Amino acid sequence: MAGRGPAPKDPSKRARRNADPVALRVIEAKPETQPELPELMPNGEPWPARTHEWWRMWADSPLAEDFTANDWSELLDAAVLHGEYWSGNVKVAAELRLRVSKFGATPEDRARLRIQFAQADEADEKRRKPVSSARDRRGPLTG
Repeated sequence: MAGRGPAPKDPSKRARRNADPVALRVIEAKPETQPELPELMPNGEPWPARTHEWWRMWADSPLAEDFTANDWSELLDAAVLHGEYWSGNVKVAAELRLRVSKFGATPEDRARLRIQFAQADEADEKRRKPVSSARDRRGPLTG
């Protein structure tokens, strides 16, 4: 007996074909090194120590290897919000979260942006290795 229900619709008559309506545009981008934080925040106050740590963290991030001058400019704007937040202005928290999420700051952000660190690939390979016997899985019996 063949499958149940009506026969599938002819593919040429389907409304959705899941094709990209606009072709992907690939451009060559020149990565830039991270600029230094300015001497003072725009309000004239010194940067909080936590913002200096945060800025160094971005310099060391593997995500930053491909940042362009425009990316660093946007992240510098986020640094101002970070400095404001750590100076006690918690009203900027939502905007700060939105801005850093575009750079893949959290695991959830990276999943949404479809970014995966290489260590995850290595862990997947380890998980895929077949185990041949119960003794290999559990080790030798001890008495």
